[in-house]
Amino acid sequence: MQFLTDRKRAQGLGAGGAGTHHHWQMIVSSICLVPLVPLFIITFGLGLGGTQEEVLAYFARPFPAIVTGLTLVVVILHLMHEAQVAIEDYMHGVAEKLALIAVSAFSYTLIAAGLFALVKLAL
Repeated sequence: MQFLTDRKRAQGLGAGGAGTHHHWQMIVSSICLVPLVPLFIITFGLGLGGTQEEVLAYFARPFPAIVTGLTLVVVILHLMHEAQVAIEDYMHGVAEKLALIAVSAFSYTLIAAGLFALVKLAL
């Protein structure tokens, strides 16, 4: 027999039981995006305007390739989690489950395609 107050039972769980975890996940990805997005814009901008050979040589260097790959993965995962929250808020039942599966599949497909394109570009 447990003698817990209502507050103690609910503390840290949020409405869906995982609110704190999701909140921290979004905070961490947002903090990662603060330096990544400007760095990506600068890095990508420096690679524009050249011939195909110059662009291929530019993205074959480790720094532009790593910044582009990290930005791609973090942005898409951040957007996927935000879309999942919106779906959980506004859809219910089977439609919710199908939409969550579709968003996850689409997000991971975008990550795989983007990283594949980056590897093809860099090698």
